[in-house]
Amino acid sequence: MSNRAQESRAALGARLRIFRRDAGYTSGRAFAAVLGWHESKVSKIEHGKQNPSEEDIRAWCEATGQSEHVPDLIATVRHIDELWLEWRQQLKTGAESRQKKSLPVYAKTNLFRIWQPNAIWGTFQTADYAAAIFQQAVRFYEMPNDTEAAVAKRLERQRYLYEGSRRYHVILGEQALYSNVGGPDVMRSQLDRLVALMGLARVSVGIIPKAVPTDIWLGHSFSMFDDRIVLVETFSAEMTVSQPREIELYAKAFALLKQSAVYGEPAMALIRSAIDHFNHQER
Repeated sequence: MSNRAQESRAALGARLRIFRRDAGYTSGRAFAAVLGWHESKVSKIEHGKQNPSEEDIRAWCEATGQSEHVPDLIATVRHIDELWLEWRQQLKTGAESRQKKSLPVYAKTNLFRIWQPNAIWGTFQTADYAAAIFQQAVRFYEMPNDTEAAVAKRLERQRYLYEGSRRYHVILGEQALYSNVGGPDVMRSQLDRLVALMGLARVSVGIIPKAVPTDIWLGHSFSMFDDRIVLVETFSAEMTVSQPREIELYAKAFALLKQSAVYGEPAMALIRSAIDHFNHQER
């Protein structure tokens, strides 16, 4: 188990211990007797040595008068072992399997809220841009080179741009328009593609200008899928956020980022300036 997952399990156990004590059960033995458990089970859960089941959570909260916390705690339990997945583990056979894994999440999502400060979001990427990104990953993680297959799986996501009643709220940092992925030709095509996507009724694209005042630090990229999960990527790993109170923080952050973004013609003007930048690079 990763350190982050272990820390989360220990934090869950500490929270449950507080519930027990607040309910007047001064010893784990007495509480175990009420639940009909072996006393070692209570101790292991409270000290992060054992993951409680969803049934355990319900029984614990009912016995301590904390039933309103059941949804939040169950969300923690469901994802505690996948909170932090190292990229080297996910990519050990290449990038295609990771791209395939994301498709069911996209299929189930109605509202996407995406923040990308310095790159074009994966679902908006052209094949050439995506290929350049995967080639960077191959070199960085020293993983098998299955770029062609990985690109094909990434492009499969794009069908969801046109299916159902899904809505896409995407915010990019202005740097995303200039981060040179694949060279001027690739970037011009990618920026043209971005302009085309902005014409879709279900797609909202905002851009945060590089010098605009912001109400929150720009931080890291994240992807919100409805109010169910948030995916956060770092150089070393991918974190899955599923606890309602944490998801609320990301929703708040997205709303603050949105206040600093420009849309419509001002956003188009920023993209045209970036296209001009790459046009001049070849002169």
